[in-house]
Amino acid sequence: MVCAPRSSTSVINPLGEEMNPAPVVIIGNVTADPELTFTASGQARLAFSVASNYVWYDQAGEKQEKVSFFNITAWRYTAENASKTLEKGIGVIVTGRLEQRTWDDKETGQKRSTVEVIADEIAINTRAIEAVTRRTKQEGGQEGSAAPAARRQKPVTSRQPVGVGADESEPF
Repeated sequence: MVCAPRSSTSVINPLGEEMNPAPVVIIGNVTADPELTFTASGQARLAFSVASNYVWYDQAGEKQEKVSFFNITAWRYTAENASKTLEKGIGVIVTGRLEQRTWDDKETGQKRSTVEVIADEIAINTRAIEAVTRRTKQEGGQEGSAAPAARRQKPVTSRQPVGVGADESEPF
């Protein structure tokens, strides 16, 4: 295991593990198929964007909605694992930290910057699975067919049922 030196702003939890002092959680839908690339040293980098909807009702009772878009970057094993599952439209829950990048615009020469989320963990939002299954059906999939991401996963091996007793009765 490679350990990075602790920064002066790190926070240590009761188990002695370093924690992110300002975690960010983004819940939304992946806006396009993620792009998996590798650095010159071979480290995996996954880049994607998440759209997050905020819905509220104004004083007149009218429904209002605002959509925010967040650029997400995942590294190493998190990037490789997420690239096998994520695709456009999948609901995700991303936890990580904010990081600002700056660069010089090649066309104008001006300094530019952006803030992105560096993902520590990426999870599939189970509420979104039904929507993906419905979308697959609308696109010509068969009744009960799984989402494309689910079809790419390795099949689950069948398990033998565990007996509850010699007479197969309830244990209580």
